[in-house]
Amino acid sequence: MIGKLKGVIDEIGDDHVLIDVHGVCYVAYCSARTLSRIGSPGEAVSLVIETFVREDMIRLYGFRTGEERGWFNLLQSVQGVGARVALAILSTLATGEIANAIALGDKTAISRAQGVGPKVATRIVTELKNKVPAGLSAGDNEAIAFRKDVGEGAVAAPVADAISALANLGYSRDQAAGAVAAALKNAGEGAESATLIRLGLKELAQH
Repeated sequence: MIGKLKGVIDEIGDDHVLIDVHGVCYVAYCSARTLSRIGSPGEAVSLVIETFVREDMIRLYGFRTGEERGWFNLLQSVQGVGARVALAILSTLATGEIANAIALGDKTAISRAQGVGPKVATRIVTELKNKVPAGLSAGDNEAIAFRKDVGEGAVAAPVADAISALANLGYSRDQAAGAVAAALKNAGEGAESATLIRLGLKELAQH
């Protein structure tokens, strides 16, 4: 079982990268997002690997982070989502955007990925609503739960006001929710909307 590959990029294809590890070249299939960020041929690269073993083949899937690999595996727990569709979703959305889309029930965002129809998108946001990939921390779980509450309108007035204010400044609803979630953690449950807006803007400025 291969868990990680460290080597030199030999070639980058449309859906894969060829990695030279001391003279042995491995093919790792990756999302478009990963392929665009790993570098160029001749440069050093390190990828987290998920190994699929079938009767007729062994295939390696490469990821920049363990979190990306976690989402790759979790997405495939949904009926109708195989490796190809999971990579398509990871090509279209960053891991944080996937978490937000699921927590907020945003089927439209998920269905932007190639090969994801309305039925599959609905199954993804429904079945993964309260789940996080293996390896994510409790803090990540809390943030996803917070976004779920935001999506269902189950938040205090100052929080809702802060999210609306940030959204009015041009940020997406999931960006605003994420920033306010971080602000709330620092300011405490009783924080006023003005405080949450200020801390939320500071959080957004860091990304």
